[in-house]
Amino acid sequence: MIASLTGRVGAVGVESAVLSVGGLGFSVLCTPVTLARLRPGEETTLATCLVVREDSLTLYGFADDDERNVFELVQTVSGVGPRLAQAMLAVHSPDALRLAVATDDLKALELVPGIGRKGAQRLVLELKDRLGAATGLSATGAPSGPAAPASAVGWRSQVHAALLGLGWSSRDADEAVAVVAPDAEAAVAAGTAPDVGALLKSALRTLRRA
Repeated sequence: MIASLTGRVGAVGVESAVLSVGGLGFSVLCTPVTLARLRPGEETTLATCLVVREDSLTLYGFADDDERNVFELVQTVSGVGPRLAQAMLAVHSPDALRLAVATDDLKALELVPGIGRKGAQRLVLELKDRLGAATGLSATGAPSGPAAPASAVGWRSQVHAALLGLGWSSRDADEAVAVVAPDAEAAVAAGTAPDVGALLKSALRTLRRA
């Protein structure tokens, strides 16, 4: 198993990044928040998980070991594969997932494309005593760590690309981005970086209500 990669970021795309390690370029699938932290030309380390199939070898990359561990653990639930597990981490941080499972917050779990009410109930049932306690959340349930860096313009493409990657149409993504734009612009006006993860979650709530 390839547990981690350390190297120079060669390119950052919609769903993946290329990491140059020892003269080799590794294509690594990552969540939008992880991709938002990567800058071409900079050195970085990603925790990784290699998914082996009969016809493919797919490398998934994560900001840290905790994110990778949650990615692997949620796949033990019936019906959850690597793509759905990554979608869960695209919408929720590991601690946000822990909080949703611990508090039976089915609506939060249903924000993930591909997870309906029954799927959310199954996640709660099978993971409640296995994900552990949420340690990085504030009293309001919001992540207490720093927001993912994003420029005044960059957040828009990141959220749009994430929605496309989660299966929404370009038109739906455009409309959802327009709805959350005031929140991002307010953050920029206040001198802080728009939080891509929070904007994506808000956009998904908008699409769910439509």
